[in-house]
Amino acid sequence: MKTSSPASKHPWRFFRAGGMDQVQFDSEADFANLEHLDQKLWVALSCPVKGLEFDEKTLALIDTDKDGRVRAPEVIAAVQWAEDHLKDLGELKKASDSLPLSSINNQTDSGKAILASAQQILKSLGKPEATAISLADLGDTAKIFAATKFNGDGIVPADSADNADTKQVILDIIVTLGAETDRSGAAGVSQAKVDAFFGELAALEGWCKQSEENASTVLPLGDKTAAALAAYNSVKHKVDDYFSRCRLAAFDARAVAALNRPETEYLALAAKDLSITAQEVAGFPLARIEAGKPLPLKDGVNPAWTGAVMALASDAVAPLVGKDKTSLSESEWASIGAKLSAYAAWMSAKPATAVEKLSLARVRAILGSKAKEQITALIAKDKALEPEANSIISVERLVRYYRDLFQLLNNFVSFTDFYSRERLATFQVGTLYLDGRACELCVRVEDAGKHGAMAGMAKAYLAYCDCTRPSGEKMQIAAAFTGGDGDNLMVGRNGIFYDRKGRDWDAAITKIIDNPISVRQSFFSPYKKFVRLIEEQVAKRAAAADAAAQAKLAASAAAAANADKTKAPPPPPAEPKKVDPGTVAAMGVAVGFIGSAFAAIAGYLFQVINMPFWQVCVVLIGLVLLISGPSMIIAWFKLRQRNLGPILDANGWAVNGRVRMNVPFGGSLTALAKLPPGAQAAVDERFVEKPATWPKFVVFVIAVCFVISLLNSFGINYAWLKSAMNGESNTMPAVSDTTAPVAK
Repeated sequence: MKTSSPASKHPWRFFRAGGMDQVQFDSEADFANLEHLDQKLWVALSCPVKGLEFDEKTLALIDTDKDGRVRAPEVIAAVQWAEDHLKDLGELKKASDSLPLSSINNQTDSGKAILASAQQILKSLGKPEATAISLADLGDTAKIFAATKFNGDGIVPADSADNADTKQVILDIIVTLGAETDRSGAAGVSQAKVDAFFGELAALEGWCKQSEENASTVLPLGDKTAAALAAYNSVKHKVDDYFSRCRLAAFDARAVAALNRPETEYLALAAKDLSITAQEVAGFPLARIEAGKPLPLKDGVNPAWTGAVMALASDAVAPLVGKDKTSLSESEWASIGAKLSAYAAWMSAKPATAVEKLSLARVRAILGSKAKEQITALIAKDKALEPEANSIISVERLVRYYRDLFQLLNNFVSFTDFYSRERLATFQVGTLYLDGRACELCVRVEDAGKHGAMAGMAKAYLAYCDCTRPSGEKMQIAAAFTGGDGDNLMVGRNGIFYDRKGRDWDAAITKIIDNPISVRQSFFSPYKKFVRLIEEQVAKRAAAADAAAQAKLAASAAAAANADKTKAPPPPPAEPKKVDPGTVAAMGVAVGFIGSAFAAIAGYLFQVINMPFWQVCVVLIGLVLLISGPSMIIAWFKLRQRNLGPILDANGWAVNGRVRMNVPFGGSLTALAKLPPGAQAAVDERFVEKPATWPKFVVFVIAVCFVISLLNSFGINYAWLKSAMNGESNTMPAVSDTTAPVAK
């Protein structure tokens, strides 16, 4: 892979978005110089073939190594291939699914072949005068090849043969070894399949020939040899066990009782319901053990093995040892095995093949014909047309590149579609409507747990949803909420998801990665968490008290039920209180703590420091900012660091930088509910709650007190009052002093 590119003199144009410079493709020269664009400036270096809102067939054509991923060198190679076969590479900007024939470069051999193939396709479709070829014309490749027997793929269907015998052999190959699909869509066979078929025919025929050449040894009973071997094998291990036990009994008579199984085992069986095929009985010896005793074939046989022994007597003993035998000696048993050993060895050497479906006569008829040479000639004739057929495939490649390469570059080399907001990017699979919002940044995911491990580093609020349709289709998505707040977003909430085709899906939240959505939400976050903590603690305390009360009630009821009926019944247990005193106490402690804290702060401010009221208000505002400030600051930083990269990397992309989603751009990705332009808002509201007036009154009083205190601190009130008083004294009439002088 190319790690750096040589400096290019081409004057590139860039636009700034997402905190990074991204290249624009405006002219033929821009496309032609793609290989010289430093790959450090590419937004992405690879992407998956599947899971995108992009034609998978086009991506599969670009993915030349077929590893399921499209990489930067493959994108460059695709653009270069298009450059070799188009007169003007700048026409890629048209992104049309109809390629004019005049745009095909007919100055090269490959270009001439593509042009000729395109004209031939249009002619076969009944449009010889057409001046352009579209994907609709190439939509069904099978129709293009249906009119020809040979299409260059090395696979020949049965109808390609001229005589009935060869056609039937091709059908035999398909029936026994399976078919391969021809470009026309018909079932056919390749050279590898033909070679395998005739190889298996030869192996099967050679195996059958061995039994014919050594019939007396391999087939001592002719067609009945197979039945004799089956009967012999079905009881072989039990008969061998029987004679082994008899030999041991002859060695030492003391072992007879143990070899016949102890009586206690029979007593255990006698206590059960027995059946002839009971497993306990089948495990016993085939017959009663005695020294030198032959195996009985009729009377005295273990009931669980009677049928198998009778089959042995009729299918193997009678034809190989003698009829009307009621017992079988160990030497006779050994002779039966010896006579069937050749057949057993021959059967074990049977080749594992599917052509045994055919009769031996059919196998030999095929081997004796010239079918293999004829089919091989047909395949060679088909392969000779491979260049022409590949030209037809190249026509489809060129039309697809003509339509899709520009869009791929705008979603791979740069993210023009994502930041232009004119249309959704290839990784955006649709829009989620939930909680009064429409989220456009929705990506498909395969495993929410695995995806969330990396996507959490995007610092975006993500909601993973399971999407289903009535038809049974299922899909998982991750939706980024970049507007509003997360108060009403929780696991289990339902919404509607619309995919890029306009189909609606039921969506339910299954997992949330919590990150700030707005600074406003972060301001109230500490207080909401505090209230939630109190609610949880009170709920836990109430649940524990209720469980204890129920346990006491159950214990009292059990004691009353077990008490002596002759005694006076115990007094009924006290009815459990609906509100546990502990819960009330806990709430009182919490409220008291909060009140004490505020009282202490107020006392400190007023008594110790003796601050004026306006300064107290400023301090309280500062206290609020001290609590909410850190949360708001963290939210402010996170909102400016939201990064699309981890979300895409978790889906298999290789994003080459920080694709940021700042606050203004993030706001455009999530639309909030609002009245449409020109709509008339309701004048009155049904069932409206009467607004409380006391909050406004309290705010007004605090504001007035704040202003008075502030003015008083700076002496403004005193100055106004003094000025007012001086003005009054100047307007008062003079009064004569009639007071007598004080005696000294």
